[in-house]
Amino acid sequence: MLTLRCAACRRKLWKYLKLGKGEVLRCHKERITRVYDAEERDGRIWCVCGQAVGVDRGGHWAMLPNAFTYSGTKDTRL
Repeated sequence: MLTLRCAACRRKLWKYLKLGKGEVLRCHKERITRVYDAEERDGRIWCVCGQAVGVDRGGHWAMLPNAFTYSGTKDTRL
């Protein structure tokens, strides 16, 4: 389970179940388990500080590079 944080203010955005060993390029909406300080508007996902961290692509969020950080472990059992 990963915890994604805003790169600008370090607030927690959400908890995410990452499958596979690759980079976090997209976050599938059904794998987000808890939302902290993120809001959706204008087809983007925003931190409460005003930093855009992702773009809505239907079933997932395409993450903006360098707009977020993450910590935790990835589930690599594929």
